[in-house]
Amino acid sequence: MSKEKQELTTQENSTAVKTKKRRPYNRKPRTTKVNKENEKKQEESIFKKPKLKIIPLGGLHEVGKNITVFEYEDEIIIVDCGLTFPEDDMLGVDLVIPDVTYLVKNQDKIKGMVITHGHEDHIGGIPYFLKQINVPIYATKLTVGLINNKLEEHKLLRSTKMHTINQGQTIKLGKYFKVEFIRSSHSIPDSVMLAITTPVGTILHTGDFKVDYTPIDGHRMDFGRIAELGNKGILALMSDSTNSERKGFTMSESSVGEVFDKLFTNCNKRIVVATFASNVHRIQQIVNSAIKFRRKIAICGRSMVNIINTARELGYIKCPDDIFIDIDMIGTYNDEQLVIITTGSQGEAMSALTRMAAGEHKKVKITQNDLVIISATPIPGNEKYVSKVIDNLMQIGADVVYSALADVHVSGHACQEEQKLIISLVRPKYFIPVHGEYHQLVAHSETAEIMGVPRKDIFMMENGKVLELNETEAKFAGMVPNGKILVDGLGIGDVGSIVLRDRQHLSQDGLIIIVLTLNSSTGEVVAGPDVISRGFVYVRESENLMEEVKLVVRSEVSNFEEKGIKDWATIKTTLKDSLRDYIFSKTKRNPMIIPIIMEI
Repeated sequence: MSKEKQELTTQENSTAVKTKKRRPYNRKPRTTKVNKENEKKQEESIFKKPKLKIIPLGGLHEVGKNITVFEYEDEIIIVDCGLTFPEDDMLGVDLVIPDVTYLVKNQDKIKGMVITHGHEDHIGGIPYFLKQINVPIYATKLTVGLINNKLEEHKLLRSTKMHTINQGQTIKLGKYFKVEFIRSSHSIPDSVMLAITTPVGTILHTGDFKVDYTPIDGHRMDFGRIAELGNKGILALMSDSTNSERKGFTMSESSVGEVFDKLFTNCNKRIVVATFASNVHRIQQIVNSAIKFRRKIAICGRSMVNIINTARELGYIKCPDDIFIDIDMIGTYNDEQLVIITTGSQGEAMSALTRMAAGEHKKVKITQNDLVIISATPIPGNEKYVSKVIDNLMQIGADVVYSALADVHVSGHACQEEQKLIISLVRPKYFIPVHGEYHQLVAHSETAEIMGVPRKDIFMMENGKVLELNETEAKFAGMVPNGKILVDGLGIGDVGSIVLRDRQHLSQDGLIIIVLTLNSSTGEVVAGPDVISRGFVYVRESENLMEEVKLVVRSEVSNFEEKGIKDWATIKTTLKDSLRDYIFSKTKRNPMIIPIIMEI
């Protein structure tokens, strides 16, 4: 090899070696550090991503006043706003509505209220809510009609933005929320489930539902859309728990129509049917039987009149125009030509059927030639009232048919097998039983666990409790203000625990008022004491006791004079204590005592 070639080869080898040394075979790419930083930022971003808050303010551990808040960052939507009826110890109270203090404080965040259906426990609180916060309301056609009736009564119709939404339609509320109205089945038409799409996932809220394959209006639940959403992925399912302790399936509403037909067949008596005013499907079946057996229908009860008129105007009750007659016209028809649809299926004190049973109704007198059908089952707590109405009707001589004797009622809520169907279609990551008392929520959670939802992913909520969740986790995060606001006449919230305690005291033990007139300078008794009793004892038959009470008062006042006590507050307190002890020792009763001291 020539010297030149050797040098060239040497240079090439040298270059190759140098090149080889420069190759970073064992060195990590410079981009690794950048990638790590990006991954870290992504993880931090996911970790810091706001969570959806679900906050029920009513409807849990109770039946009624359903309202749920969905909050993401600076936006809130509300689902339903219902009421409930007073418990036995809420004397004089007309209605109970949810405490919405949290929403009042955050009203700037509220983008709207969406309604699942038109029952009182889901819409009854709306007028009271709107008096504090004016928000747009989104609901289906019949539900809007029923809400408008309430708003008109409260003079709120013109100031409220009502939006009618069709089943299957999707609306956007704010930046973060989309709500799809999915056709459902319940005991009132136009019921919907709500698919609430948020930045962290989709929540499916069932509202009240049952699986009815033969609904009265022919509109079956949209199982296809529910399954489609389940395939896409549902973050959480919030499901109706009312019948969660009942096995099997709820009977179809159409089965009641067959029973009505049998009862109407060959009946030559006047037929009176009591049912829930809001059960439009039930009313349609009563109408169908009346048409079939050529009877006219009269309506009794204000709520029944309002709902039937609204449902007819909107096309949800289909019948000839001349089938309905005014209640004042019933005297012009024979008994076998009449059906009366009335309120009072729960034995409410002032309801039409209760007044009929007591012989106090001005327009309908129950006789031996009446067949009374109570097409409802008593709500827990109302059993004794319904039983009393049935007894009174039977004592008059009327024939009475109720749920224990015939299948004149079916529930509007799903039993366990229907609940399983919805869970299997939806396959949620998290399960939240709603709409029911605690034992019902527990039973529903057990059903969900049977269907494969892990226990750790089932959340037992309570009113005011905040659940925060996203794609990866869900956890409780404190409480917000919640409770019951009592409505008494025009007063909203002015009846509290102290007023109820006083009413309870008065109802149980009665009242004694002591009236005294004292000289302001000397403290001497100028007039009295006079004793007034209400609900304690009948004064004319207890004159000796009244005189003894006066003696106790005089004795105490003499002590005040001797000691020179002129502080009226001290005198009143001492009089009350002394009288309470004396009266209890004599009667073993503890009436409310009110001393009234006047001075001259």
